[in-house]
Amino acid sequence: MRLFLSSAPLGDRSDALLAVLRGGRRTAFIANAADYKSPDDRQRSVRRDLDDFARRGLEPLEVDLREHFGDAAGLRERLASVDLIWARGGNAFILRRAFRASGADTVVHRLLSDDAVAYGGYSAGVSILCPSLHGVELVDDPALVPAGYEGEIVWDGLGVLPYKVVPHYRSSHPESADVERVVEYLTQHHTPFVALRDGTAIVRDGARERVVAV
Repeated sequence: MRLFLSSAPLGDRSDALLAVLRGGRRTAFIANAADYKSPDDRQRSVRRDLDDFARRGLEPLEVDLREHFGDAAGLRERLASVDLIWARGGNAFILRRAFRASGADTVVHRLLSDDAVAYGGYSAGVSILCPSLHGVELVDDPALVPAGYEGEIVWDGLGVLPYKVVPHYRSSHPESADVERVVEYLTQHHTPFVALRDGTAIVRDGARERVVAV
């Protein structure tokens, strides 16, 4: 399994991510965690991220999971042709709903298990990989439901990781104060976690896992 799990968007270095891709460049960019934004604001932020990835030599293309709600087969076909699946930050509960409605939770799990693709992302895109989203509600509003989404809160994570990743820990991010509450909650509930400061990422390539500066 190959993972690049960042606290915040990529900084000045992308060598660790490129190493995980082993020469691959085709990137499925998933921005559904930002579906709570106005269409114009969402498009501007997505365009900025796509341009940033292109400058790094990657070949990004947005895959909007809303286009595949109820169409897991179509999504599987699209994602099977890429080298990297990247999920950006935003609201983790919205992103998790999108993964369930599109079948991305099952599709991504299978592709990672087969080592057919690498997965990367930051903030919400990392939070959903954990066994459970309990505690994330201290940062993200689980009741925020964009148009076209089911209102049910999905509390279970994808289970790709056996522990929680807590982004923006003791950083200059606006959510860092709330993140302290998340860490306290997880500690009280004896939940394994790794707290990441902005500018760091967990990189996994096969059995090797480490935290790097980015």
